[in-house]
Amino acid sequence: MAQTIRFPDAFRQVHTWVFDLDNTLYPPEVRLFDQIETRMTAWVMRELSVDATEADRLRRHYWQTYGTTLSGLMAEHGMDPLDYLVDVHDISFAALRPDPRLRAGIAALPGRRIVYTNGSAPYAQRVLEARGLSGIFDAVYGVEHAGFHPKPRREAFETVFARDGVIPGRAAMFEDDPRNLAAPHDMGMRTVLVAPERLEAPHIHHHTDDLAGFLGRLAVA
Repeated sequence: MAQTIRFPDAFRQVHTWVFDLDNTLYPPEVRLFDQIETRMTAWVMRELSVDATEADRLRRHYWQTYGTTLSGLMAEHGMDPLDYLVDVHDISFAALRPDPRLRAGIAALPGRRIVYTNGSAPYAQRVLEARGLSGIFDAVYGVEHAGFHPKPRREAFETVFARDGVIPGRAAMFEDDPRNLAAPHDMGMRTVLVAPERLEAPHIHHHTDDLAGFLGRLAVA
C-alpha cells in the first residue's frame, strides 16, 4: 500500500516522468475538453449523418468500448484519424493561464520528462505553450505515436514507451483518468492519480488534487 512507503523514497528510483495532458497539466475547471467534446459531436453528426442525441450516445459507446471516440470511429467506420485530430483540436486556448509553480516543479524533476496524451502532439504543444510549460519536456507524444491505439490499452503504452526508451520499473505515470493507470501499474510504473477525488484501487499508488504541490515534495538530494 502507498501508505507504507515514505513519500520521497517511493520515487527514488524514478528516472522518467510521464505526464498525461488534459485535466492533468491544467485544472479540469477550465473545461478545455468541453470544446473538444463539442467538436467531436459535430464530427460524428456530420460524418455519420446522425442527430446530436445519437452522436452523443455513440461517443459514450466508443469511449467505453474502445477508450476514445477516435478509436471507435476507426474500428467501426474506418475514419481517417489525421483529419479528425486536426478538426476536433481546433479550439480556443484562452482559458489556460501560465503556471510558474507547476513549471518549477516539473523542471526540478531528475531525469527525463515526457508528455503522453490521447490527443495529438501538435495540440499538446499548444496546450503546453499556453500553460507556460514549453521547453521543459524532453518529448511530447500523441495518439499518433501509439499507432492510433489509445490509452488505456497496454499496446498503446508499450508502443510509446518503446519509442522513447522508457524503463517502466524506473518511471512514474501521472494521469487524471484512473483507467489509464492500470497498464502502467502492471508494467511496473509508480502511478499517481491527479484528480479532485481520491479513488482507492490497487493500481493507484498515490493521489493528489494539487500536482504542483505534489511535485514540490519530490525533491531528491
